[in-house]
Amino acid sequence: MDNLTPELEPEWEVPLTLTLTAGAIIDSVFATAESVHTGAQSCIDPELVVVDITAPDENSDNYCRYVEQRYVEDSLPDVTWQDWTIELRLDATFIVGHWRAQVSSGPADWDWCAAQAESAFGAAAVLVGKRVRRGIVVEQSSYGPKPPHVKH
Repeated sequence: MDNLTPELEPEWEVPLTLTLTAGAIIDSVFATAESVHTGAQSCIDPELVVVDITAPDENSDNYCRYVEQRYVEDSLPDVTWQDWTIELRLDATFIVGHWRAQVSSGPADWDWCAAQAESAFGAAAVLVGKRVRRGIVVEQSSYGPKPPHVKH
């Protein structure tokens, strides 16, 4: 039975503290990603970005970022990749998940990667105090010039 009176209830804006690890975020939020990693800086190449949405934390430098990149690897010059990346910055740590498919892949591969990345973005954005809603994206034709090469 709850004996709290209204004047003893915590304020909604009172800061809460919890211990959260990169591993816990990776295991829960980025569980379906093709690859995940942590780092001290962003791995996103601005020249490859085709979509970039950021959910910032107004009280800190933390943010959650949804990015779509398109590139060709030097080792496979005839294959163009679409990469859906969720980048979560918490303090000095970047936690990143990547989902990718070949541009020539069927719609099912694209839809699965996009859905998984969008779901992860929504879950990770909660960690910076944001709520994410679904939106509409108009895609450009993939028959244009080849995207830049990326060196690995």
